[in-house]
Amino acid sequence: MAANQIRLSVASTPVGASSARRQLVNRMREWADVLDQQVLDNAELVVAELLVNAVQHAGGGPIAAGARLGDDGLLIEVIDTSPVFPALGLPSMDAENGRGLLLVSALADRHGVEPVPPGKRCWAQFKVGAPLPAIS
Repeated sequence: MAANQIRLSVASTPVGASSARRQLVNRMREWADVLDQQVLDNAELVVAELLVNAVQHAGGGPIAAGARLGDDGLLIEVIDTSPVFPALGLPSMDAENGRGLLLVSALADRHGVEPVPPGKRCWAQFKVGAPLPAIS
């Protein structure tokens, strides 16, 4: 199996978020011997939502994204410089946005937000079905 941790610096733009999503997903696909297709598909949607939220709400500051595969599953995280925590809400039927955290909540086994200097870390975790192979 390839290295089980990915870290990226992300340009705080829609293009930067899109590029980071592709890079993370392509690298996570290298873990297909442990992650089934449903987990990979769900993780791709969650990565996209967390990155878009960071770009839209972090005020143009630096963003970091990552994924880690460990004994406790697949962890996706996005760190930005905004201290404002996202709020889970129910948008109106005609709203064009506001469903990202609902999607994260529905797809991930666990998710959360925690303060980190200088802003916050949004994360989502997915269970994996098979035990991880030993890495030599």
